[in-house]
Amino acid sequence: MKDQPSPLRETDDDARKLARVLLRSAWHAAIAVLAPETGFPFASRVLVATDIDGIPVILVSQLSAHTKALARDPRASLLTGEPGKGDPLAYPRLTTQCLAEPIEHSNPFYARIRARFLARHPKAKLYIDFPDFLFFRLKPEQASLNGGFGRAYQLDGNDLVIQSAANEEIAARATETVRDLVERHPDVEESLATRLKAPESGTWRICGVDSSGFDMISGDFLLRYEFETLAVDADHICSNISKIAYSIP
Repeated sequence: MKDQPSPLRETDDDARKLARVLLRSAWHAAIAVLAPETGFPFASRVLVATDIDGIPVILVSQLSAHTKALARDPRASLLTGEPGKGDPLAYPRLTTQCLAEPIEHSNPFYARIRARFLARHPKAKLYIDFPDFLFFRLKPEQASLNGGFGRAYQLDGNDLVIQSAANEEIAARATETVRDLVERHPDVEESLATRLKAPESGTWRICGVDSSGFDMISGDFLLRYEFETLAVDADHICSNISKIAYSIP
């Protein structure tokens, strides 16, 4: 009996980029945890944002079943990728196996994570500071990318994390970076939306920047753009964004 060919393709840069976009552009995701009472997989839906290093972040109530499960066993899987019209299996999706790390109010990164989460999910302001809510960072360990029929890849967790010495410096200046960029170029967000062929959905705004790219939001639409190379500082981010917005097609 002949050996069956592997269904996996060799993981290349295009696959890594697609995986990063699927994870970092997620508005929400399905999360699977292990129920402590039975050991069975338990799936739920969570809102998703990303920290400055690209690691996904969720905000959850300590009363929810998936939070209690993560407190007992930090292993979780996150499914991201939105289907469109027609066969949902024809659209790319990413399953990321993660280890959950709780981020409570005393954590030095709490304020940064809170700000980045609210920039993406402003309606969460209604409950984000309730005493029973906390964040988890979901550190990727490995991931399975299905880019559509016949396009399966296996990725390492590090493929999904922004490996940059500039992360902390960029995080400290992120809000200022976006504000200064918009003050210098009042039409930059409109130009970006046009250039990136964003869905027609009212006003688009930049809601997050990092070494690897930027996020834009309009209503319930979220758009992620990945730079060709990592930005080394805030000025480099502004330069990259300006080139994308105003370069000749």
